[in-house]
Amino acid sequence: MRSAWLKLVLSALALASLAAAAGRTTIPLDGEWQLADSVHPAPAPAVFGHRVAVPGLANQAQPPLQDIDRFDSREFIAASIREKRLPADAAVRHAGVPRQERNYLWYRRTFTIPALRATATLQVNKAQWGTGVWVNGQPAGDSLGCFSAGYFDVSKFVRAGENEIVIRIGAHPAVLPEWAPAGTDFEKYKWTPGIYDSVSLHLADNPRIESLQVAPRIGAGEALIEAIVVNQSDRALNTWLRFNVSEWKGARVAAQRVRVSLLPGERKPVRATLKIPAARLWTPETPHLYVAEAESPGDSLSARFGMREFRFDTATKRAYLNGKLYFLRGSNITLHRFFEDPECKDRPWNEAWVRRLLGELPKQMNWNTFRLCIGPAPKMWFDIADEMGLLLQNEFFIWNGRGNFPPYSEQELVRQYSDWMRDHWNHPSVAIWDATNETDSALLRDAVIPKVRQLDLSGRPWDNGYSTPTAVDDPVEDHPYLFSRLYSGRDFSMTELETMTGAKTTNAGHPSAHAVLINEYGWLWLNRDGSPTLLTEKVWDRLLPGADGPARLREYAYLLAGLTEFWRAHRNFAGVLHFTWLTCSYPGVKTSDHWQDVGTLTLEPHFADWMGEAFKPLGVYINFWQPRLKQGQRRAYSVMMVNDAAQPVRGTLNLTFERDGQARAATQIQFDLPAYGAHTYEVALEAPREPGEYLLKAAARNGGAEEATLSRRRVMIE
Repeated sequence: MRSAWLKLVLSALALASLAAAAGRTTIPLDGEWQLADSVHPAPAPAVFGHRVAVPGLANQAQPPLQDIDRFDSREFIAASIREKRLPADAAVRHAGVPRQERNYLWYRRTFTIPALRATATLQVNKAQWGTGVWVNGQPAGDSLGCFSAGYFDVSKFVRAGENEIVIRIGAHPAVLPEWAPAGTDFEKYKWTPGIYDSVSLHLADNPRIESLQVAPRIGAGEALIEAIVVNQSDRALNTWLRFNVSEWKGARVAAQRVRVSLLPGERKPVRATLKIPAARLWTPETPHLYVAEAESPGDSLSARFGMREFRFDTATKRAYLNGKLYFLRGSNITLHRFFEDPECKDRPWNEAWVRRLLGELPKQMNWNTFRLCIGPAPKMWFDIADEMGLLLQNEFFIWNGRGNFPPYSEQELVRQYSDWMRDHWNHPSVAIWDATNETDSALLRDAVIPKVRQLDLSGRPWDNGYSTPTAVDDPVEDHPYLFSRLYSGRDFSMTELETMTGAKTTNAGHPSAHAVLINEYGWLWLNRDGSPTLLTEKVWDRLLPGADGPARLREYAYLLAGLTEFWRAHRNFAGVLHFTWLTCSYPGVKTSDHWQDVGTLTLEPHFADWMGEAFKPLGVYINFWQPRLKQGQRRAYSVMMVNDAAQPVRGTLNLTFERDGQARAATQIQFDLPAYGAHTYEVALEAPREPGEYLLKAAARNGGAEEATLSRRRVMIE
C-alpha cells in the first residue's frame, strides 16, 4: 500500500515538474546597469563607475560621460563641405571621425536563474553600435546589427543562482567595419550610443521555438503561422508542435497540432493554417488584435497580430487596406534625431508619453499613418501602434542620396534587413518596408530587396527611396519641397499653386508610373521657439523679413496647411505625410518639429489648429492665393473637395469673408461626394465693400455633423 502511495506521489511530482518545465521562462533584464568605457575592445574594464538605464541612452549615465555624443559622420562632413563649412580635403570614406576619448562602452549587471533549462537565449532588442556579450566571464558572441535584435546562445555559460552578464557596445559608429551599416544621416549632429531597447533572457527545453511569423489571409478567414524550431540536443526528436490563436486578452478561437521530427542540431520551419471564425479585421479605426502561440513540449512563443492586408496598386496608383481603397494621412518621426535633443531624456521609454505621442494626439490630427524615418523605434512603439491603430512605414537607417552609397557588404545587408524584418513582421501596424531614405542604390534594388522580401509571408510592399521600384505594385516616395527654391536663391510663391496640378516630381523614383507616397514636403522648419533652422534662414528672410518667433509660427502653420490641402485635393498621391512630428530642436539644427513643450507633448497651437483642419477625412481646398482683391469684386472661387471615407458624404459648403470673427459676405451651396470621391465646386461670391484684412473661409459640413472642415485664406480688400 505504501509502495503504491509512493509511486503515486512520485508520478504526481514528475508531472508537476514537467508542467513547470513546459513553456518558456523569461527573465527581464531591463533596469539599472553598471557602465564603464574603454579605448580598446578588450579586456573589460576592472571598474564600472557609472550607472545607466536599460533601455536608454548613454548620455543619461550618472555620473555623466564627457563628450559621449560627439562624432562627425561621413555624411555630415560631406554636407559641411557642400555648404563651404569645411574644406574639400576633410572628406572621409569611413563612417566618420570620433570627437571623444573612447571607443567602447561596457554594461554590467547580475541576475538570478532559479533553475536551469536545456537552452538559454539572451535577447538584446536593439543596441548601437555593435554588441558583444560575456556571461560569467565567457564570450557568448557578437552582432554587428544596430537596428535589429541580437540573439545569443548562452546555454553553456549560465548557471543556477547568480550570474553576471557584460555587454560591450561601440561608443560611436566608427568602431564597426565600413562594410556594415551603422546609420547614415546628413543632418544628424550627435550620435549617442546605448542599449536602446529591452534585454531579456529566455529559458526553454527542446525543441526550442526560435521565431514565429503570422500571415493573415482575410479572404479565406484564416492565418498562416510559421514557427522556426530548433533541436539543440544531441539526440533526434519525434515530437509535436501546437498552434493556437486567441483573441487578445480573450478566449481561444482556433488550434492545430502538428507532428515534427528533428535531427540533432536541426533547425526547420513548421507551418499550420488556422481558420478564424468571423474574423474581425484590423484597421486604424478598429485596431482589433489576436494572439498566435506556438507550443512544443519544452517551449512556447507567442505573437500578437491583426487580420489585415495592405498593398499598393500601380493601375490605380492607390493604397488598399483589407481590399478597400485607403488614403494615408500622417507624418514622420525621426526618433534617432530626437535622441540628440536635450529634452529627449528617458521619454522614448516612458509608455504614457509614447501613447500620447502615437495615439491620442495623432487621432486629434486626423492621421492614420507614420513613417519611422531614418531608423527604427523600440519594440514598445510598435506594440502601441498596433493597439492605438497606426499604419507604419518602417524605414531602415540609410540615407545617402544619389551616387554616394557606402561600401556595404551585400551579405551583411541581407542579414541585417532579414533580422529587421523578423523583428517587425507580426505587427499589423507595419504596412510598408522602407529600405532607405532619399537614396538611389542599385545594390538594394537589384540584390538585397529581391532576396529578403520573400521572407515576409504577408507580402508587404517596399519603398526604396529614390530608386525605381523592385516589384510591379511597389510605391515610390516623393519629396516636393517647393519652398526649397527660396533656400537655393530661386523664387516660389503660393500663388503658383493656382495653376499647378500637384504632379509627382523627379525627386521620386524616376522614371516610374507607380503609386506615389508624398512623405516629406514644406522646407519651412522652425525651431520650437519660432527661430529658423539652418535650412530655412534664407527662406524666412524672404517670407517674413524681420519677423519675430510668434509671427513666423503663425505663418508656418498657415503655409503648411495650404500645402497639405493642395497635395490632398489633387489626388496624385496615395498618401500625404508631413515632415515632421518628432525630431530634435536646438540652435543650429536643420529641421525641427511643432512642439510648444515636447516634455508634456503640448503642440504649438497654430499648427494644431491649421494642420488638424487640413488633414480631416473630408478635405477642402480653396484654389485661391491672391493676396489682394478690390472692394465689391465678384468672382468664382474654385473649391476642391475630397472624401477619404468609404461612405458618400453630402451637406453644405459655406464660403464667407470674415472680419473680426463676423461674416461680412457669404454664400452657401450643397455638396455631394461619393465614397473616396473628389469634386471641384465653382462658388461665386462678391468681396466686401469695406477695405481691410479679411479671412476667406470655406466651411464644409457633412449632414448633421457638429464640426465643419475649414479652408482659409488671408486676403486684403482694397
